[in-house]
Amino acid sequence: MSDFEAFLQAVFGRPVSDLKLFERAVTHASVGRDSYDRLEFLGDRVLGLVTARWLYERFPDEPEGQMSKRFNALVSRETCAEVGRELGVPSHIRLGKQAREDRAADSDNVIGDVVEALIGALFLESGFDAAQEFIRSAWADYVGNQKRAPQHPKSALQELAADLSLAPPHYELISRTGVHHAPTFRIRVSIKGGGEAEAEGASKQDAETAAASALLEKMQ
Repeated sequence: MSDFEAFLQAVFGRPVSDLKLFERAVTHASVGRDSYDRLEFLGDRVLGLVTARWLYERFPDEPEGQMSKRFNALVSRETCAEVGRELGVPSHIRLGKQAREDRAADSDNVIGDVVEALIGALFLESGFDAAQEFIRSAWADYVGNQKRAPQHPKSALQELAADLSLAPPHYELISRTGVHHAPTFRIRVSIKGGGEAEAEGASKQDAETAAASALLEKMQ
């Protein structure tokens, strides 16, 4: 048994039969056309359905808005990447030379995508129940620790601005650097009369979220 097969069996609690399917799930586009992109698309939807059903069952008296906050936090790229690191995914990601040099295996975007691609592969090979079992195991601590529905930093900043009778936050792209498959975005968020903050991220959304968090800390 190869190291990768042993990794898959440890992660999923079962041997896999279609090894090539799972190899594709950890193969970045920098290697070639046979990458994880399509599996990631599928796995993202499976993760969303499992999570939505889980929250519906776990919090039977909670309104839709609160469940949406929980959902967004659980399926976020950051949470997927955290799960991937806990499982040991980064060391099994297959990258092209330039992507390795750019340390793409450390990127939340790449790790999160691979986790979703692995979910997609598991769904195709073993069905929905197997994928659900894996997700509920790997995400158990994240759901269990959500005593209160988390609030996204951008939403929290907007609400704080409203509470202080200030204008809504304004987000501005300062720069985009790095190679095409692993860019870094720098965003400035400002509130007239409330200050400003800048932050970087692997996507505009990540950078905006980080900038919002930074300005929240300044204003609170």
